[in-house]
Amino acid sequence: MTNNNPIGIFDSGIGGTSIWKAIHELLPNEKTIYLADSKNAPYGQKTKDEIVALSRKNVDYLLAQNCKLIVVACNTATTNAIRELREEYNVPFIGIEPAIKPAANNSKTQVIGILATQGTLNSELFNKTAEMFQHTTIIEQVGHGLVQLIEDGNLNSPEMTQLLESYLQPMIEANIDYLVLGCSHYPYLLPQIKKILPDHIQIIDSGEAVARQTQNVLREKTGFTENKQEEPEFYVNSDPKVLESILDYKYPVVYKDF
Repeated sequence: MTNNNPIGIFDSGIGGTSIWKAIHELLPNEKTIYLADSKNAPYGQKTKDEIVALSRKNVDYLLAQNCKLIVVACNTATTNAIRELREEYNVPFIGIEPAIKPAANNSKTQVIGILATQGTLNSELFNKTAEMFQHTTIIEQVGHGLVQLIEDGNLNSPEMTQLLESYLQPMIEANIDYLVLGCSHYPYLLPQIKKILPDHIQIIDSGEAVARQTQNVLREKTGFTENKQEEPEFYVNSDPKVLESILDYKYPVVYKDF
């Protein structure tokens, strides 16, 4: 089955590029269109209705570009809006949610940490998943301020270090052996996080799992691109400079007020 239409990916900002990179690495022939709704970031402090409305806006834009499937590369948007999106649109959706299952199933201490946005931790989907692991203690921590610092280009600032230490130290003291990154922005903080965490604590993010699921959906529902497609497209509705730097200036980033 062949389908040369692009894969659409959206996030509340630049963080979902961690998901895009995993997809692009696994499926290099597929054309991708990435939408960074940085003007409205972070989604994690918004109401469910606001998150659903913003997600619809992003989906409408990507469908106008003839995308064959859409990856919701945002934990907050997935946990708050993907059910509504699947009900309203006739296109496959792939979501991203905190990887509680592999962490809980592999934990030796039966204590795991989740670093996520308020919107994700408050969502019905997250709490339903967490309830499945009654024998595991889940230390939840809202990453207040982290997304905004990343969006502002302050990955390595003293403020970022202070916030991460304040969020992670209580988890270390609680004897976690797995830390789940519950926001697609957070993989960009891995160098700082690894400096804080002891070596025995494993870190899990969802990039590779989302890429494999994207491959499965292409195989089963939409079809693969026949030949290698043109370069990926990146759109942002705020200053493109931070997104360009995250992409190591390999691709042009277009400002668009969507």
